[in-house]
Formats: sequence, structure tokens, C-alpha cells
Amino acid sequence: MINTQRLVVQGLVEGTINADRVEIKAAGHVKGEISSLELVIESRGIFEGNSIVKDSKESKKKISADLSKS
Repeated sequence: MINTQRLVVQGLVEGTINADRVEIKAAGHVKGEISSLELVIESRGIFEGNSIVKDSKESKKKISADLSKS
């Protein structure tokens, strides 16, 4: 599982991605599930799987909760 704010894919990623923004570039290939606020797939980019659009309010709550753990 990948957890990040922003992910740019220019190769192969298999599995689950949880991010605010995911960009799949022309040479990028994602197989799996993406949970994000924004998903950008360039021409010739490949996405095989499921996409879940997150609620921006939930994302902000989670980030705030994670910061309080530090």
C-alpha cells in the first residue's frame, strides 16, 4: 500500500494507492485500487482497477489527526 499526498507514476505500480493526487504519465501503468481526491491519466497512461473519489473534508481530518500523533 502506498500512502502519500501526491504520486506521479511513470512506470508500473501494482497494489493499493491512497493519495490526494495521483498522476499516471504516458509511460505509467497502475494495476489496483486508487483512492484519491484527484486522478489524472495522461494519454497512453494505463489504469486497470478501481478508483474511489475521497471526500476532501475526510482527507483534511485524517491529515490533522496524523499530525497530532507526531
